[in-house]
Amino acid sequence: MPTIKDVAKVAGVSTATVSRVVNGQGKVGEQCRARVTRVIKELGYKLHNDSPNNITTDTQVIGLVTPKISMAFFGLLAAGAEEAAREQGYNLLMCNSSYETSTELKAIESLRNQGCKSIILHSEYSDEEKLIQLCRDIPGLVLINRFISEVSERCVWFDNSSGAQKSANYLMDKGHKDFAIVSSIYQNGDPSARVLGVKQALYVRGIEIDNDLVIESTANIDGGYEATKQLIDSGKPFSAIVAFNDLMAIGAVHALTEAGIKVPDQVSVIGFDDLPIAKACLPKLTTMHYPVEEMAKYAVDLSLSLAKNEPKHSKQTHLFVADLVERASVAQV
Repeated sequence: MPTIKDVAKVAGVSTATVSRVVNGQGKVGEQCRARVTRVIKELGYKLHNDSPNNITTDTQVIGLVTPKISMAFFGLLAAGAEEAAREQGYNLLMCNSSYETSTELKAIESLRNQGCKSIILHSEYSDEEKLIQLCRDIPGLVLINRFISEVSERCVWFDNSSGAQKSANYLMDKGHKDFAIVSSIYQNGDPSARVLGVKQALYVRGIEIDNDLVIESTANIDGGYEATKQLIDSGKPFSAIVAFNDLMAIGAVHALTEAGIKVPDQVSVIGFDDLPIAKACLPKLTTMHYPVEEMAKYAVDLSLSLAKNEPKHSKQTHLFVADLVERASVAQV
């Protein structure tokens, strides 16, 4: 069984360099990284080969790659994945990609070198061809929150459009006709799908939204605050704000309150995600529940099944939808 010393000797580098490549940490030149990675594959080296406590090349670990684990949304995703992994006797190894494709690929390689045959990947910006190739190379790879038709059996994804339609229909059922949208500036597909969903719901009922009342900003509290200030400064009437997520909705509430506009008496606000903070703000936020924890648990089960070449999921669609959570930030008009 090859060890880290064997890899270092064949690759002509130090064991410290091999360790940096395996763990995806530290600075290593691209040519050197490629040479070490090639030797690792040729020798069949795994990180745990150096541990005297391991007698088999199989490890009870599942890998998770998310853009930024410190964000509340991805924290919930990780919590769901960790719980599901633990229930099945597995440990969870987590990596951040920092929204960088190169870092994402290095994280995946690091997890594979540490024995992960099952990997849950939240990838927003990697191109489809690369992800399809990764799915071919890694039997237990599952994409979460993204749909690619060629590997649909590996995609645990979410219907952003229908969730946005539900939120708009709820507001219209409350009598609202004058809408504003506070959306995300990030170009990952989710913002445009939600804006489209709102516009489609309004169109069905004969309502057209003024494009000047669709404002994009960063998808956080500050972004929601600044976007809503623009809405207020426009002088155009609106009785309801549909926010891209809960953080932007909370920023919207702050801006409205600062301007002396009462929520929900004068303007209603609805969020998206149902993060824990939605219950902590005043008024408590009406929002759409994004089942991210449930999706993560499902993804773990799917990943383990695929890694074992079990056929039970091969012809299934793994689509999740949003549910309304009614609290106190929307009023009848």
